[in-house]
Amino acid sequence: MKILIIHGPNLNRLGKRDPDQYGHDTLEQVNEKINTYAKENQIEATCMQSNSEETIIDTIHSAETYDGLIINPAAFTHTSIALRDALASISIPKIEVHISNIHKREAFRHVSYTVAECTGQISGLGTYGYVLALNYLKHSGESRI
Repeated sequence: MKILIIHGPNLNRLGKRDPDQYGHDTLEQVNEKINTYAKENQIEATCMQSNSEETIIDTIHSAETYDGLIINPAAFTHTSIALRDALASISIPKIEVHISNIHKREAFRHVSYTVAECTGQISGLGTYGYVLALNYLKHSGESRI
């Protein structure tokens, strides 16, 4: 199983930017946790981060070679119809992840343009949300109770 993880704008500042909201782990530490869980579960994880909407869109367009996509669109969640359209253009399972609980923050953060094109959303569980998303994608083909 191959999963692509896309970290959106400003996530390269994790550990420095508002640690009360986003925690103290750096992006490198988050990716290390993702890769450790992935290896333990026979998942090939590819992580990338960009502050560029264009780069993220191009990466989404090439994502159909993967079995699933985990995306933290960060601020683009609330602003980018282009990102939503890119997500709509691919047919693999997609999980939107947010480190903070966007629904408990400023009103403008309550709106996600991208989630409607995703299988689901994990919000407010810190960086553990990425592991939960990987776990979901790993088991999404299994029958449910």
